[in-house]
Amino acid sequence: MKRERYFEAQEFENIKEILYHSVEKYGENTAYILKHKKDKKIEYEKITYQKLLEDINSFGTKLFELGYQNKRIAIVGRNRYEWVIAHLTNLLGGMVSVPLDKELQVDELESCLERSKAEVLIFDEKYTSNIEEIKKRNNTNLQEYICMSPKETYLDVATLVQEGKELMATGNKEYIHTKIDSYKMNILLFTSGTTSKSKAVALSQNNIASNVYAMQLVEKFYPTDVNLAFLPSHHIFGSTAIIVMLACGVQTAFPDGLRYVAQNLKEYKVSVFVGVPLLVEAIYKKVEQGIAKQGKTKVVALAKKISNLLLKFHMDIRRKLFKSILDELGGYMRFVISGGAPLDKRVAKGFNEMGIKLVQGYGLTETSPVIAAENEKKVKYGSIGVPMENVEVEFENKDENGIGELKVKGPNVMLGYYENPEATKEVLKDGWFYTGDLGYQDKEGYLFITGRKKDMIVLKNGKKVFPEELEILINRLDEVEECMVFGMPDKSDKNDVKISVKIVYDKEYVKEKYPDIDQKELEKMIWQKIKEINKTFPPYKYIKNMILTDQELIKTTTKKIKRNEEIRQLRQD
Repeated sequence: MKRERYFEAQEFENIKEILYHSVEKYGENTAYILKHKKDKKIEYEKITYQKLLEDINSFGTKLFELGYQNKRIAIVGRNRYEWVIAHLTNLLGGMVSVPLDKELQVDELESCLERSKAEVLIFDEKYTSNIEEIKKRNNTNLQEYICMSPKETYLDVATLVQEGKELMATGNKEYIHTKIDSYKMNILLFTSGTTSKSKAVALSQNNIASNVYAMQLVEKFYPTDVNLAFLPSHHIFGSTAIIVMLACGVQTAFPDGLRYVAQNLKEYKVSVFVGVPLLVEAIYKKVEQGIAKQGKTKVVALAKKISNLLLKFHMDIRRKLFKSILDELGGYMRFVISGGAPLDKRVAKGFNEMGIKLVQGYGLTETSPVIAAENEKKVKYGSIGVPMENVEVEFENKDENGIGELKVKGPNVMLGYYENPEATKEVLKDGWFYTGDLGYQDKEGYLFITGRKKDMIVLKNGKKVFPEELEILINRLDEVEECMVFGMPDKSDKNDVKISVKIVYDKEYVKEKYPDIDQKELEKMIWQKIKEINKTFPPYKYIKNMILTDQELIKTTTKKIKRNEEIRQLRQD
């Protein structure tokens, strides 16, 4: 189904074609800016697109000389330049790239290495102890370990790049001339595993390339943009974003960590930010709290009304009107993409009212990842936008409210789950991928996700409750850091459940706002606010039980709550 395009983009079959085109177009532009700390001094190094390709070709040439062509190469590490080099070298050389979550415990990391049949591991020195434990156990197919920084007893990326460069100078062109099969498995990514053992998703270069092209048709990135690579690179949203930014000539910087996001936004003059709702909402909440602390809540609310009125007359004064607020976010932020879970529509509206364009996207590892997104012209708060140009969508088995399971078809849909035909058959049927997400499409074509099929709470009377719609409202409370709504078995009726919520309160906010409050008083105050939220819903959705804690919820490393583990723990307690 062809849809409206807003921007021009060139379509490529694979990532090698994308990168070579970008080098031709943006060769002397900065692709990555690296921060080096030496003797308490900070130095910045700019890597051009041309230098990036030279480093990739040099590294690949050396890997080929070592005999690693056609091998499976795993990567474990923080977001950094060496991670990008490793991943892109795999792709441009036709090796299977296996990005792994750096936060995995040793046993789980070892399991992923075994299941992927990786033969080479490129790792971040920060995780050396885990790697050495795996090496000692000797249960994997690993033949070589390469460190991202120089380290005794290990090969390292910089040395191999230099040696590869020397090989190329002698005329070694084997790596550079590698032909890419755009449609075979070239990337093996593990899902987050919120409810069960993670699955290995087999993706081709064309899966990714088709999705990069579709995004370029509807979202505008400029060669003058600066992106902060905050999303974990091993995650599909993060790894595809790497390719999108390179396809558009964008400059990318690496963050110093969650605590330093605000500082990094200013430091690098970041204009583009791609994040998950948890982080986007946290940033917005800090902005709101800063406004409240200055006693300007009413002034800002009035300013938004005036600004919105002027917009109707095509007069946009938002960035001037809210300059002091935007300066807190670095002053250059113009575009935020939120994906991975539902975003509170109040937050989306708030960013846009201040002059920062915010769009929501939706997708899964299995779809490389983007299925739908808001775009230049199509924004509807609360929706996940409209389907990408090359993606078909349908809703299966709709209920009386028109809500059904979303299924999709397109060139971005995975090849299947690696060595798991049973799981593949469950989700891939007649060319359609069944997402496991429930939702609907409105008359204007916007998609709405109401919740995960497996998370839906079904009451004894047949009524359905989607935890996400309740959680969004509860998370708006200043006192709440995060929450999880779930069905707790009803002691008075074994065949029914009570809608319950586990709330993690914001220790810093509570300490500052209510310095003398005790736990019982805090519980009573928050419970009163929950009762007010209840009034906005029909009685069958009322929350009837609350658990309050200051301990973080159990989550995946991509910050998705592991509901099954949380519920299991609560039942044990």
